[in-house]
This record gives sequence, C-alpha cells and structure tokens, in this order.
Amino acid sequence: MWSVVKRDLAAVFERDPAATGLIEVLLTYSGFHAILLHRVSHGLWRLGLRLIPRWLSQIGRFLTGVEIHPAARIGPGFFIDHGMGVVIGETSEIGENVIVFQGVTLGGTGKERGKRHPTLGNHVVVGAGAKVLGPIVIGDHVKIGANSVVLRPVPAHSTVVGVPGRVIKSEVDAPETTLNHTQLPDPVNERLEALEQEVRELKKRLLQ
Repeated sequence: MWSVVKRDLAAVFERDPAATGLIEVLLTYSGFHAILLHRVSHGLWRLGLRLIPRWLSQIGRFLTGVEIHPAARIGPGFFIDHGMGVVIGETSEIGENVIVFQGVTLGGTGKERGKRHPTLGNHVVVGAGAKVLGPIVIGDHVKIGANSVVLRPVPAHSTVVGVPGRVIKSEVDAPETTLNHTQLPDPVNERLEALEQEVRELKKRLLQ
C-alpha cells in the first residue's frame, strides 16, 4: 500500500501548481487526506471487515467533505482537487492517474444490487460538479466538462460536455490529464448560431 500512497502524493505535486512543499500537502490537502483514509478503510474492507471501514469513511467525510465508500476500487495516482462535495459510490472502479474536482459524484441510478456505479479508465479528468451515474464505462484519457451529467458509456480519448453528457470530440494525441474549461466548445450554442445563419440566408433570398 505504501507504494500506492507515494504515487497519490506525487500526483498532488504533478497536478497542482499550488503545492509547494511536502509538509504543506500532508497538513492541508483534504483530497490527499481523503484518499489516504480510503486506502486504509479499503484494506480493512478486503479483509472482510465492514463496520470499521464504514466508520472510517464517515470520519473521512466529516474531516474532508469527501465521501468514498470503502468498497470502491481506486488505482494509484488518484488526485482530488479541493475535494469538497465529492462522492464515490460502493461499486465504483477508478483507474490510474485520475483527477476529479470538487462536487463530482460517481453514483448509482437506482436501488438495484450488484454493479451500479461507474468504471473510470486511466488518465480520466472529471470536471467540477460533474455527475457520472450508473454502471457505465468511461474510457481511458476521457475528459468530462464541469457540471456535465454522464449517463452513457464514453469511448477512450473523448471529451464530454452537457446535460445529458454528449461526446463533442475525440483526440487520441491530446495531452494527458488536462481540461481547460474555458476552451470547451458549446454544441448547443454552435447549433443555434448555425440555425440563425440559415434564417438570415433564407430572409435574403426571400427579399431578392
């Protein structure tokens, strides 16, 4: 487990320019505290214990604002930026080097048993406030825009925005773990602008 924790710690310095020192991260980064507590509670869960891991997860929720079910499987290099309001459900599976921002939910869609939470591949970025719901698979290197609601599987190397989430582009050669929210396209607005242009062209023809 120690090697996994070291990768989680390294991820903080790799992805947050505000991280300036080891002591600062260890004392003040709630996202790192949350994943550290999860590593412990998940280890106990795998030993067959139930009450103590659930108790630890609630302690983590109280201290950090991040709720991670102890049964959730999370790969190394996981980074929670700011963290407040993050919820990760029981059957969630998260690959390596994944970033989630504040307000993200990896949740279920009903009361069914079995696999009911998302599976995220490697190098996925989930923007602030995004909701990924149901037993869907999010491919490697996917970027999910802020406040998107993703209800369907997403192929690898895609960018998803909107409610419900729509794939707007696929970039196999895109840089890893980046998501510039100011540069995400707005497909609805683009379509409205195209319709307005078509209306203007039709008016011109009618007036000729």
